[in-house]
Amino acid sequence: MHKHLRLALATAAAATLTGGLLTFSAATATAADSVHHPVADFNGDGYGDVAYSAGSATVGGKKTAGQIVALYGSASGVSSAKRSVISQNSSGVPGSAETDDGFGWVSAYGDFNGDGFDDLAVSAAYEDVDGDKDGGTVAILWGSANGLSGGTTLKDAAPSSHDRWGTTLAAGDFDGDGTEDLAVGSSSNRIYVFKDGITKTGTYGGRYSLRPPIMSGGDTGPLNLFAGDVNGDRRTDLVVDGYETDSADGWNTNYYVPGTASGLDVSYAQELKRGMVTGIGDVNGDGYGDIVTGQHWDPAKSGSGEPSVPESSIGGKVHVIYGSADGPATVKAVTQNSGNVPGASERGDYFGGELSLGDINGDGRTDLVVGAPGEDLNGVVDAGSVTILYGSASGVNTTSGYQYFAQSTSGVPGSDEEADLFGGEVKLTDVTGDGRADLTVGAYGENSGNGSVVYLPSNGSKITATGSRSVSPSAVGVSTDAYPMFGANAGN
Repeated sequence: MHKHLRLALATAAAATLTGGLLTFSAATATAADSVHHPVADFNGDGYGDVAYSAGSATVGGKKTAGQIVALYGSASGVSSAKRSVISQNSSGVPGSAETDDGFGWVSAYGDFNGDGFDDLAVSAAYEDVDGDKDGGTVAILWGSANGLSGGTTLKDAAPSSHDRWGTTLAAGDFDGDGTEDLAVGSSSNRIYVFKDGITKTGTYGGRYSLRPPIMSGGDTGPLNLFAGDVNGDRRTDLVVDGYETDSADGWNTNYYVPGTASGLDVSYAQELKRGMVTGIGDVNGDGYGDIVTGQHWDPAKSGSGEPSVPESSIGGKVHVIYGSADGPATVKAVTQNSGNVPGASERGDYFGGELSLGDINGDGRTDLVVGAPGEDLNGVVDAGSVTILYGSASGVNTTSGYQYFAQSTSGVPGSDEEADLFGGEVKLTDVTGDGRADLTVGAYGENSGNGSVVYLPSNGSKITATGSRSVSPSAVGVSTDAYPMFGANAGN
């Protein structure tokens, strides 16, 4: 059986940083439902906030215990000045920092208790629980006027049935009743949905489960979950990424599961294009959320004897699957060879390895940012880059208006360095409160795995390097012992 995860970093050692991409990912779902905020605001000040992982951070001497860093927005964007750095050793947070827990790798925001402040669901999927190795835990960190603080454990619904509780998370209003729901994945293909809100005591309005047609057990189950309203009914839909069960190869595949009045209904699941990361947003402004999937892997080399993932392209690509009243509809593929998209498709670019959607210029259409963390620039291997393609009435515009950024771009902090993996995470969020999405870019390979987050603001019509800044782990109080890989993943 051939399994096609993104190339995983087996350890946080510097030598592994040239090996490929992380298996944890997230992308912003910008198609609105009835309750889920399109931008996270943990402290209720009207500025969007972002949460970036430092999942391999050493905490209290425990290597890879993990932390998560909330960067709070302001009129001047995000910086190290306004932040919360949270681990399982933080006051009020359940559990304690332990070696290899990986707290903070995966997170999802939503106002789960309905108090007007967004909260953050965070997992430690490799935490040992009551003697269960890698049983995993999920905690809800609570928003307040002072930002995120304290937390509550969301108990595993079936601890003996799987490992890695919280290996993937997604939030939204799946049944359209006006309260936030949370979907939780594990090593099983059974996804649990906690509905009708979650309280600070850990109670919830209800719970149900669904089983999409993906593999279960071991290193399978849902690899990623992404939420947004595709069919325009004001209920959140879910895209599930996992290994299909219809062929002997078990290819990585995405499935669309629509939200209904009774919640997510897997009986209406539709198979989509393959890809490890997904974003949902209204690219063409027609009122329906469009699904964008990143299929970053290369086809097998000629003569290798290995099969290729169906529809794979050298250098990677994204598929834009336009939404309609009936759900996913027409499809457009985009590579670095499409139209006038900057660069060229080259083996190992990982174009589509990360992506995000948001409205940069305020025209009511979401724009697309695509990371290519494996891009080689001027002889520098895996320096990384990001490409911005703007939405239009006809969909993603690949012929004009595009932008391209690397650390060698004038005004962008840093420089092209081997294995920086700039674009290893991208996130479009309005962190300045002007109604325009700004860009933050993770370069988790920076400084041999210490990582960094680069802020690039919108000037109202496009992303610009003017006013940009880099946020390092040491600046926010994350230890650089054993390579924390700060910026490898942003909450969805």
